[in-house]
Amino acid sequence: MGNEEKYASTAKYVIQAKFAVEGVVEKPDVIGAIFGQTEGLFGPDLDLRELQKSGRIGRIEIELESKQDKTNGMITIPSSLDKVSTAIIAAAIESVDRIGPCESKITLERVGDVREDKRTAIMGKAKDILKKWVIEASPSTDEIVKEVSESIRSGEVVSIGPDHLPAGPEVQESSSIIIVEGRADIIALLKCGIKNTVALEGTKVPQTIIEMAKNREVTAFLDGDRAGDLILKELMQVVELDYVARAPQGREVEELTPKEIMKGLREKSSIEQFKAEKPSAAHPPTPTVTVPINIVEAARQLRGTLEAIAFDENAKEISRVPVGELTEKLSKMEGANTLLFDGVITQRLLDLAEERNLKLLIGDRVSEVVKRPVNVKIATMSEIIGK
Repeated sequence: MGNEEKYASTAKYVIQAKFAVEGVVEKPDVIGAIFGQTEGLFGPDLDLRELQKSGRIGRIEIELESKQDKTNGMITIPSSLDKVSTAIIAAAIESVDRIGPCESKITLERVGDVREDKRTAIMGKAKDILKKWVIEASPSTDEIVKEVSESIRSGEVVSIGPDHLPAGPEVQESSSIIIVEGRADIIALLKCGIKNTVALEGTKVPQTIIEMAKNREVTAFLDGDRAGDLILKELMQVVELDYVARAPQGREVEELTPKEIMKGLREKSSIEQFKAEKPSAAHPPTPTVTVPINIVEAARQLRGTLEAIAFDENAKEISRVPVGELTEKLSKMEGANTLLFDGVITQRLLDLAEERNLKLLIGDRVSEVVKRPVNVKIATMSEIIGK
């Protein structure tokens, strides 16, 4: 069923389209192009932003892969509109011919009926269930023991403090504690026999953990993603950590095998080592360029908008456009000195900035840039904001 499963309860149809881009782009670029290049085509009744706000169009899902300076992927859009309106939206999506700074081609794959897909999937699942029911033998003794054992360990999760935080059963008495992100992490560590754990259950550090961490050895064992980075930064400000352990990049503690969990804890770093090896995790990055305060403030407001703002040499705003139209508008823009945008700095955009005599590009992140123009400086919004 694919992405349709997520919307089966609300959407009637799902639009799926392939796209091919001559260059490297990321998901925000694709979404920005779709919104930007379909805006106003058929009036407010069929405007994608308005339809998404009212829930008649669901979350736009993007899957993509970049290889050899080309990006290919799939767009999935759930719709609770009628058939005619859904068909118009599908045709409008197919009309998008630029994504980010790059030429692109979008080809409609299908407009499917979610309900029919769901019925088909249910019938297939029912056949599988019946087949297993008839032919599978009773579970082995080993399987029963394992299931009961895991059930007991999961049942050992306790609730502590006025915050009712999930924790291992020995966390109150132990001289050392392991701070994890959520209840599922507690269960994963219980399966390894580790019972001195407590979960944050959010990005803000609860007072219960702050008090518990006093006069104990404290290890933070966090997911290997950006959320884990932010939580670690918060922890380091309010708790005296002794050690830091992380799941492998892009993975979560709860999905690790017992062997991987034990390896992660064995290879934990002391807080002194961690600060020495990764100063960016303890301190905000230092900007490599000096940026006027009004541009810094604009960067704080711009995140998540998929927009771009051009400033002149006096840091005065001269233009604001959707990121999806940035390449076209920039090629005609006069007097721009700094470009701030909620998107990816790519080689093509850098080349165009050099051609238009821009001095500074500030984006959400930087793609793999081979050639950096001498006269164009680049920075990320995180660098200039300081977080």
